[in-house]
Amino acid sequence: MTTTTVHTGPASLLRFATAGSVDDGKSTLVGRLLHDSKSVLADQLEAVERASQSRGQNAPDLALLTDGLRAEREQGITIDVAYRYFATPRRRFILADTPGHVQYTRNMVTGASTAELAVVLVDARNGVVEQTRRHAAVAALLRVPHVVLAVNKMDLVDYAEPVFAAIAEEFTVYASELGVPEITAIPISALAGDNVVEPSAQMDWYGGPTVLEHLETVPVSHDLTACPARFPVQYVIRPQTADHPDYRGYAGQLASGVLRVGDPVTVLPSGRTSTVAALDLLGEPVDIAWAPQSVTVLLADDVDVSRGDLIATDPLPALTRDVEAAVCHLHERPLLPGAKVLLKHTTRTVRALVVEVSHRIDTDTLAAELAPDGLVINDIGRVVLRTAEPLALDHYSDNRRTGSLLLIDPADGTTLTAGMAGEARRLFRGDRTDA
Repeated sequence: MTTTTVHTGPASLLRFATAGSVDDGKSTLVGRLLHDSKSVLADQLEAVERASQSRGQNAPDLALLTDGLRAEREQGITIDVAYRYFATPRRRFILADTPGHVQYTRNMVTGASTAELAVVLVDARNGVVEQTRRHAAVAALLRVPHVVLAVNKMDLVDYAEPVFAAIAEEFTVYASELGVPEITAIPISALAGDNVVEPSAQMDWYGGPTVLEHLETVPVSHDLTACPARFPVQYVIRPQTADHPDYRGYAGQLASGVLRVGDPVTVLPSGRTSTVAALDLLGEPVDIAWAPQSVTVLLADDVDVSRGDLIATDPLPALTRDVEAAVCHLHERPLLPGAKVLLKHTTRTVRALVVEVSHRIDTDTLAAELAPDGLVINDIGRVVLRTAEPLALDHYSDNRRTGSLLLIDPADGTTLTAGMAGEARRLFRGDRTDA
């Protein structure tokens, strides 16, 4: 199991994602966060001010800081996942700004797949809606350890505490039922700046942190280096030159854990064992490498290793051709039982068959539909797969990097489905068929 390590101090990094329904004010929140934390360059702010004036707005529309695509600006919605990088004296941040429209829910899977925290926005006038529940379900499915419920537009409900309290209670009950481990509710007005970076003078009844204070202090609980070493081989290096006649190195990115010279390792799926003889980092020899560094590994023995193999330390992942996975379907084309797909796991791609679509979850009621006809776009479900070759899969609960997979259309290479191997929290309890 993954060991919990808490990072503190200015060097720590938090990856977080934002999600919310259309017009909940997510782009404005992100813009306010960047603006009030002094993370916007002067020329960016000037461009936003000019664009806002041309629209007849008296104040800068901070949403324009994030909606970069022309279609996003014209329609006033976020379409693509955009990554923003900013920092405060206390922490560095990578923000995945994900779309809110229901047809782009699949993009949240991309943005939240590596996130340690998700900010879910709710319009205080509308409360918890279906898309809010869907975002909570995706966060639970992806095992995002921290969820912030940002109840936005409090200025439009007269900053009323009962409105906030009712929404916070409803969402907390729902997300807790899904298995989200930590939920923090914060009342905000992104437009006015209340409780985003600075505390609100309008809500003295609220004594919790602002959004930025919470982002700066929440524990970063998932430490890749605390997991067993997992090194998917991406490329075999054999220069066969006069200077390096016998050099045989295996290049790739360390998905998790730490590798040291002298460590005993196992190559999967063959099961052959060896020892780390050397490590090269940026062309220089090193004694140790840790995730997520890209390195070249040299082994002490002449072992047959190819792209897609996994060099691992104990405890080893299970080798299997029968895969059960919780999935989010991403494509307009349905995923049906009997479908032939390609399964991509780290650097390994194998042929696979969808043996069964065992569940589909109604994110509004949490009812589990057993043995549905298939999954359509944005559906969350559970599938059983049979692969042509064995895979070295960790449970997603133990290792988000080596427990995740993609299903791909073999005809045109289109990504169909994102999957998480192993048990999927409470979303798919076998005895649950109603809300």
